[in-house]
Amino acid sequence: MSHVKNKVDWCLKKASKERDKRGRHRGLMRVNPDIKNARKHIEKSEHYLNATLFLEKEFSDISISTVFYSVYHSLLAIVSKFGYESGNQECTFALIYSLIEDGKIDLEKEILDKISSLELGEESVISLRERYQYGVELSMKKEIFEENLKIAKKLLGKVKEIIEDEK
Repeated sequence: MSHVKNKVDWCLKKASKERDKRGRHRGLMRVNPDIKNARKHIEKSEHYLNATLFLEKEFSDISISTVFYSVYHSLLAIVSKFGYESGNQECTFALIYSLIEDGKIDLEKEILDKISSLELGEESVISLRERYQYGVELSMKKEIFEENLKIAKKLLGKVKEIIEDEK
């Protein structure tokens, strides 16, 4: 079993245990596939993208958080379409990687790496969000902003195709 599959399995077990004890979870739960909920996540992703554009000039440090949440809601749309509920970002990423491995979604692994991986030698969307959200910098370079906005838009477009695909 691949590392990703092990992580998804761990996330499913974690959620089951936590739900039994507390009624909520921080893992992955299997639920009925829900295309309506997937579309709501797409709307939320678009909402965050609009906020990003609004914040661009004066609050670029804050805009990386809206980029991240746009990306994350795009991924949650896929999660919902395939019949899962996620309460954990790592579990969400693991599930998406697993769906890619299984050929269930046509999504470039590289775009997911740019969002989540710290091993690329450049900062990921996640690491940038943490840097600007918790750090003291008040603005980011225009190139960094534009690259991350481009990633979010590309992902959103691809996820819209995945959500509406009849597979």
